[in-house]
Amino acid sequence: MKKQLALVLAAVMVSASLAACGSSGGAAETTAAPAATEAAAETEAAETEAAETEAPAEAEASDEAPDAAALVSDAFIDPVNDWAKYDELIAEIKAETDMAHRTELMHQAEDILMSNYAVVPIYYYNDLYMEKDYVKGVYANSFATKFFMYATLENGSDTLRLNLASEPDYLDPALNSSVDGACLAANSFSGLYTYNAEGKPVPACAESYEVSEDGLTYTVKLKEGLKWSDGSDLTASDFVYSWKRATDPKTAADYEYMFSGFDGYADGNINVTAVDDTTLEFVLSAPCAYMEDLMAFPTFYPVKQEAVESYADWETTPGGWCQEAGFVSNGAYVCTGWNHDTSMTYEKNPYFWDADNVKIEKLEFMLSADDTAIFSAYNAGDVDFIDTVPTDEVQGLINSQNPEFKVIDELGTYYIAFNVNSKLFEGKTPEQAACMREAINLLIDRDYIVENIGQTGQVIATSYIPLGMMDGNGGTFKSDPAVGYYDAYAINDDYEGTIAKATELMKAAGFKFGEDGMLSEETPLQIEYLTNDGTGHVAIAESLQQDLGAIGINLTIQKQEWNVFLEERKNGNFDMAREGWIADFNDPINMLEMFTTTSGNNDPQYGRK
Repeated sequence: MKKQLALVLAAVMVSASLAACGSSGGAAETTAAPAATEAAAETEAAETEAAETEAPAEAEASDEAPDAAALVSDAFIDPVNDWAKYDELIAEIKAETDMAHRTELMHQAEDILMSNYAVVPIYYYNDLYMEKDYVKGVYANSFATKFFMYATLENGSDTLRLNLASEPDYLDPALNSSVDGACLAANSFSGLYTYNAEGKPVPACAESYEVSEDGLTYTVKLKEGLKWSDGSDLTASDFVYSWKRATDPKTAADYEYMFSGFDGYADGNINVTAVDDTTLEFVLSAPCAYMEDLMAFPTFYPVKQEAVESYADWETTPGGWCQEAGFVSNGAYVCTGWNHDTSMTYEKNPYFWDADNVKIEKLEFMLSADDTAIFSAYNAGDVDFIDTVPTDEVQGLINSQNPEFKVIDELGTYYIAFNVNSKLFEGKTPEQAACMREAINLLIDRDYIVENIGQTGQVIATSYIPLGMMDGNGGTFKSDPAVGYYDAYAINDDYEGTIAKATELMKAAGFKFGEDGMLSEETPLQIEYLTNDGTGHVAIAESLQQDLGAIGINLTIQKQEWNVFLEERKNGNFDMAREGWIADFNDPINMLEMFTTTSGNNDPQYGRK
């Protein structure tokens, strides 16, 4: 068994031990007020009678459920009906030019986000992969994008065989929102900027750029002679078309909000123009410290208008133009073969601006999410690079010090999301729903997850913004893993006390408990947990099953194929779902703005009714 079952709880739980929902201090202890005395004139008998009549009242009060409204953090707002306040705060952050004040506002935004516990952080990401010893020069940035175009093979082959994931959801760079899709986009498209082996943004299609004195107007000079993979000219107008397309509601890009710092965004017409074929100009509404990262992000990649709009249903199916092999791109490789759900082939693009430095002629992708089958293929020599390892194989690879097993740092957080509109919360006040979610947060044994499932040195998360992320003002937003919104080790250090706190939070949400410390049959709680099928994700789900079972919550696991899982989660068809977010650039706003009401990445459905 994962750990011993809960001991029988003490019959009386002291309400003063209850910590408040969120990051504020504990709720004040409430007891019956003592009756006023008549001082010296009262007889001893009268005092005795008063004490006897008061005792039952105190006993009755101890059985009353705590007031959920008194338990939530001062930062709490209704995550459905009042979420416009969060949206406004994010807009204020993006317009703020005082960087110190901007950092303060981002801390406020995280306080609000964490106060409702619809986002439950588990650990801060790192990334593991395996590559054969003859594979050289593959690199990744801190945002989990892997670059294969400058790799070499020392085994005499010109083909790199690899696995990233199963069938990609989208290859259109404007529509992709998955890590594997970003890797495919980065190797088949090219933006104004890209990343070098040190993880720094460097020019790609851009030759250089200038910024106005007020930090708002960017004038980008493109490299001469840029081409699409079909040999046609790529000009500044292609970037104008692509950026405006990404912000068009008809495109329904998850990441359209990445352009919200542009002048004209609020009016639906971002300020970007082609001065001439090789000069692109765009105007921001406020200075942006991470503009080079945005210029390297897939949503900012160019797509060819003719290719997009030659697809028959391009207006209603915006990503349809690149759902089969042979689509036009401008990166190091072109997709030349696609056997759906089985394999993809990419071949070197002779028109890529840096084609002379691309040594590997072909990339062959095994499409699978079965990490056991992937690991077997790697050991059999059928693939050279894999981006996953079965959970039960990790410790052996570590113990054997296998040089082909790599672990690298990432900026991101593995977390759980609750759908704030789930039927779980019907009939509950917003505060009661928050207390339900916090109770579940307290029950999670994160130490078990990182030590026995993750196994590669993941750091337990006590906040959503990951360790080491910069604050946009020359400092670090969070540097101490022990400082956060809850005690992640409480379930290990004080098991009975933590169970008691979780129980009291559930009582505040209207649940009743039996003498055995379990949820009463009168108020059961059944939760469905949505995850994609992978040994690590499923093992975490099973760990959560036992954690929540400590007070009688019944968690069932719904495993789905990758693309179905993504759509179900995005559409809010879940109670509780496994989540992970790896930053797109090194600034907290990236991980905060994704939860605005209209964001395509707002899986918890904040602000939606």
